[in-house]
Amino acid sequence: MKIRTLTISDYDETVKLWTDAKLPFKPKGRDSKEAIAAQMKTNPEFFLGAFEDSHLVGTVVLSSDVRKGWINRLAVHPGHRRRGVAKALIAEAERILRKHGVRIFCVLIEDYNIISRKLFRECSYVEHHDIKYFSKRVSEWV
Repeated sequence: MKIRTLTISDYDETVKLWTDAKLPFKPKGRDSKEAIAAQMKTNPEFFLGAFEDSHLVGTVVLSSDVRKGWINRLAVHPGHRRRGVAKALIAEAERILRKHGVRIFCVLIEDYNIISRKLFRECSYVEHHDIKYFSKRVSEWV
């Protein structure tokens, strides 16, 4: 397996992977090709793909507010799960965020996603039960 920075030329394969992995995304909003291209221009290192035999089998998208780094869009193709792809992407994500001065790594996981919660616990993340997530969105597509 090889992990490398994704480029906009990987967009179609990325969207296919997200679909195959049943990862919800907003193709008419924040996950549109144009929006992803703009995000990649700002932080090109924050888009990672795991490849096996030149096929994209995993993705992760990072973000940072300088104080905290966020692991987003972690997805592994169903046929490649339980092979260490997600853990390798998490480790690489943390390495890149550290390089940018980030020392707190965060992830938001839906309560029902037991597998992802277990994965992050195995990677030494602490699950907080006393935090409630709030958001305000300009539209349903962001």
